Parts: sequence; C-alpha cells; structure tokens
Amino acid sequence: MASIRELHQQLVSKARSATEITTAALETINQLEPQLKSFLTVTTEQAMAQAKQVDAQLAAGEEIGLLAGIPIGIKDNLCTKGIRTTCGSQILNNFLPPYESTVTTKLAAAGAVMVGKTNLDEFAMGSSTENSAYQVTANPWDTARVPGGSSGGSAAAVAADECVVALGSDTGGSIRQPASFCGVVGLKPTYGLVSRYGLVAYASSLDQIGPFGRTVEDAALLLQAIAGYDPQDSTSLDVEIPDYTQALVPDLKGKRVGVIKETFGEGLDKVVAEAVEKAIEQLKELGAEIQEISCPRFRYGLPTYYVIAPSEASANLARYDGVKYGYRAEDAESLMSMYTQTRAQGFGTEVKRRIMIGTYALSSGYYDAYYLKAQKVRTLIKQDFEAAFESVDVLVSPTSPTTSFKAGEKTADPISMYLSDLMTIPVNLAGLPGLSLPCGFDAQGLPIGLQIIGNILREDQVLQTAYAYEQATDWHNQSPKICT
Repeated sequence: MASIRELHQQLVSKARSATEITTAALETINQLEPQLKSFLTVTTEQAMAQAKQVDAQLAAGEEIGLLAGIPIGIKDNLCTKGIRTTCGSQILNNFLPPYESTVTTKLAAAGAVMVGKTNLDEFAMGSSTENSAYQVTANPWDTARVPGGSSGGSAAAVAADECVVALGSDTGGSIRQPASFCGVVGLKPTYGLVSRYGLVAYASSLDQIGPFGRTVEDAALLLQAIAGYDPQDSTSLDVEIPDYTQALVPDLKGKRVGVIKETFGEGLDKVVAEAVEKAIEQLKELGAEIQEISCPRFRYGLPTYYVIAPSEASANLARYDGVKYGYRAEDAESLMSMYTQTRAQGFGTEVKRRIMIGTYALSSGYYDAYYLKAQKVRTLIKQDFEAAFESVDVLVSPTSPTTSFKAGEKTADPISMYLSDLMTIPVNLAGLPGLSLPCGFDAQGLPIGLQIIGNILREDQVLQTAYAYEQATDWHNQSPKICT
C-alpha cells in the first residue's frame, strides 16, 4: 500500500477516491484475515461512512488534512464509543464503551478512516499476541510464527497492508517488539506526550499510546495527529508540539549516537547482533559520531518491570468484578462468589499470573522488600539514561534479542517469553521515547529491528536518526509474501 503522503496526493488529484482506498483496504482484510487474524472487529460500515465524508469534502472543494481518507487500525484496548472494545479478554466480551478515547477522537477529526479494532494479548499482557482470549494473530512474514506483542494485531495489519498505519500501546515494549518482528516502524512516545484518556489501563505509570507505519514519515505523521495536552489525563504533558516532519532530513552530521554496551553479549542472537552492528556502521557513514555508552543498571529493567507493572495491574484490574460492566458469572450464590467466579472465568492465565504477582508485591510485609525497592531501582535506571544523554543525542540497541519465534514455542515458559522485552523495558521505566525500524533479515527471511532511544521529548532526534538510516537502506521497501 502507498504511504500517507502518496495516498493524500492521489486524493487531492482525484486519481482515487477515499471510498476506493477504503474498499481496497477492506478487501485486503477480507482476503487475509482467515490466515492472519489481525482484527477482532472490522468496522466496515463506519469506515465506508467516514470515507464518503472525505469524498464529499473533496467534491465541495474543501481542503483536507494528510490523514483524511487514510485507513487505520486501532488496538482493541482503546475505547471507541458504541464499538465493541474487548482488550482481548472474555471479561469485556460485549463491552460497548459509552465514550471515545482522546486519540481516536483526534483521528476522527482529522478524517482518518478506522477499518477495525486489532487483536492483542489480553489487557496488553504478553509478548506474542497468543494471550488473546479470541484468536492468535500470525506474523505476515511466516504465519507459523508470532507477530510479537502485545500490539501484534496492529503490527501485523500494517505489515500486511490491511491498513496504512495503526495505533498500539507500549507498556514494556508492546509497540517496538512487534514492530521488530513484523518489519515495520513502531514508536513509543515520551510518557505523557500522548493522552491516555480512553486507553484501558494495564500499568498506568508505564502505558503509552503510539503509532505503527511502514515508513518513519508515516509514523511521524500519525504521532503529529495524536500528540498534545489533554486536561482529561492528569499525566498529560502541557508542552508545545513541534512539526515532527521538519526533523526528517537524511543527514546525521554532528549527531552523537551512543551504543548501549549492556545490550550486546549473552542472550543476543548472533544474526541480530550482526545486523544491528551493520546498521551502526551505516549511521557512522551518514555522519554520526558513534561512541560506546554504559547503562550499568539496564539489565535490572526486567525484574524491576515485573514487580511494578503487575502491582499497578493488580490495582487497575480490581474494577472488573461483574457488578458495573463486562462479564458476570451466572451461577454465583453470593456477592463474594460472584466476584471470584467472574474473575476466574473472565481472566486468562497470564492476567491471573500478573494480578497474583502484583497483589503479593503490594501486600503487607512485602511492599518494602519488592515494590518500594523496584521503584528505587527504576530511579537508578532513569539516572543511567540521564548520564548517557549528557554525552550523546540518541542511544541505539537491538529491539529484541531474537527474531520472531514459532507460535506455541514459549507459552509454557513465561520467563523465556518475558525475556523478549529485555531491550525495550528500561525505556518505559524512564519514560523516554523509543522507536524500532527494520535493519535486516535473518536466514529464514524474518525481520530484525534496530531500536533508537531519545531523551525526554526528543522525538525529533529519534525520528531524524531513523529517517536518515531508512533513506540510506532498502529494508522498509521489502514486503511479506502474503501481500503479493
């Protein structure tokens, strides 16, 4: 599928209508969904109505924005008024939100066409999209493998041209890791840059909404549309939003790029290491000054995250009790049995596991030993990044230690699954922006991702580095066979 800018040009020149573009996307979804299972809900009627509205504006001679008429997928943990929002969980099987999230409100105002709600690990808890209560999404590059998670549906949909761009959420790598596995661009913004109002919470101090695109420019344009202060979100940053496209220049002269030493070594696939090292050489050829940087507490990110995130999830998921909305156990004989049976039947294994970990970490006698200590380590990890950014503009690392693994390969070993987010988690703990873009393929033809990390609110530097690398290489022009 063409880029946002190319499709916009087709629309304003009357070469194609928004209705034609949307119909093509819906036909692709219809054709590929039996294999991919990227979408939980396809919003055909709404999409066609939105497309016709854009066509009516064009017919009336009105100017349209770049996102008008562009097919977009929305992760199914973002509330869409009157449209089923499940979070990939049985406990919200028939939930129709009474309100709209801020980001989807902004996209509707920009004229974007929502073609559907994408699959995810239940309540965004997972690294493979195998924890969804409804279906397992396949990786478009090899349908026997996973697309990553938890935003696997969005990443797979963009990679397979089912939509042009998509929204995901990233709590510990849930945009960047699936972007790496699916060979697309995925950006996790600075914490607070994008409103979380209407995002169903997993871990409130870590969750952040961000874009997927086939190109860096598409991701930048989508970020431009959703970023900004929102008084309905108490963690929203009241800052001026720059024009991110101004940063998209194919030149890195004078840019200082730090390579995080701790992300190389044991546990990193040799082929991933080689691809990322070649990408770093390419950055050097583009004029960047490369230096090795140590973030000594980087490796403590994983255990820190798996205390803090489940603790916050334990509090956030307490609202699903069968009383106010969502699933309710029918055979309960008392209020307490309704609570317990509703949760036992409505939540999946991984969600229960994380609720129990979090409840234990917050319990009397263990709070100081686990949760408080994890928060102290989080501060140390943040301080390591602050020290690094005193000498460099951006940091680079592999996005994931491996390429995509086979479906079912890690479901019996939660720790092995958790290690998939080893490289991405520290970025969330520090609230920094991070981006993954393709930098190669392994022998099986599976994509490899390069992670670029910026200082707080320096999405412009992250995007510039990514864009310069993208323009000097051809990885983003490769398409999975499923598209041909």
